[in-house]
Amino acid sequence: MEFTSNSCILGLSPMDDVTDYPFRTLCKEFGADVLYTEFISAEGINHDAYKSHRKMLFSDEMRPVGVQIFGADEEELLRCLAAVEQVEPDFIDLNWGCPVRKVATKGAGSGMLKDIPKLLHITGSIVRHAHRPVTVKTRIGYDFDNICIRALARQLQDIGVAMLAIHGRTKSQMYSGKADWNVIGEVKKDAQIHIPIYGNGDVKEPEQVVDLKKRFGVDGILIGRAAVGNPWIFEQSKRRLAGLDEREVAVAERVEVCKRHIQLSVDFYGERTGLIVMKRHYAAYFKGLPNFKRFRTLLFNEPTLDGLFVILNQIKDYYTETVYDGREACS
Repeated sequence: MEFTSNSCILGLSPMDDVTDYPFRTLCKEFGADVLYTEFISAEGINHDAYKSHRKMLFSDEMRPVGVQIFGADEEELLRCLAAVEQVEPDFIDLNWGCPVRKVATKGAGSGMLKDIPKLLHITGSIVRHAHRPVTVKTRIGYDFDNICIRALARQLQDIGVAMLAIHGRTKSQMYSGKADWNVIGEVKKDAQIHIPIYGNGDVKEPEQVVDLKKRFGVDGILIGRAAVGNPWIFEQSKRRLAGLDEREVAVAERVEVCKRHIQLSVDFYGERTGLIVMKRHYAAYFKGLPNFKRFRTLLFNEPTLDGLFVILNQIKDYYTETVYDGREACS
């Protein structure tokens, strides 16, 4: 696949327990150019864990899509390649960026940034054995005393990585503080870097996408948490990049897309699990609406698909009748 374009590729950043099959379906429909699976344990794949293999599923409509894997053991990572390549992703992504303790303390995810020689050795081994392009998603360094991404980007390029996505935080920051896009920009502007560079971190609004593209020249931007409950951010960002105004997303449309998301989740997981999984999305679809607390409580406590649809229709009716422009309550 091609990782660059004349404009700016917009991707859905992989997020565990969030960027699943149903959510990826919606984000693709609203303009995401590149999708990743949730990060998947190489060990789980090798042990034929049902949930691990389910995470690798995708439709042709989602392409281009990458399967993201993580682990700290070279043998485990190499063993899982056969199963990963069997689903025919467009690329295989190595997660050297997850800061979560249970991952990093085992030397996986961003824990690998403490041992750059091992990171490079394993990455090179996977590049040599894989039959698909191999990409990497990582952070700018383990901590502020060890910001290594400038040199690391060159080293990853030299061993054959096809694209590098950089989250502008260190491992030690977790998700606090601010993402440092200046460091990402320095990597992109390095005359010795020829592979595509994607940036990630703190992208919350379409206008930011335009600004980040202009200031740092990255080939792509990955959007994570801002897409939850807001798959429109990809469409709106593309409009901004094209010099067009964003279209307003009315409450009625938010309700209908939320319904579709719920139905996709139920179809994929079954009703019980599908509705449990959706609980992390309900409030996000209606963020900022006044007087929403009682509806949020109803949504979280409703155990049936039909009941949820009744509540969502009530939300649509209530805000159509009592809210101007989906935001300001009538007096």
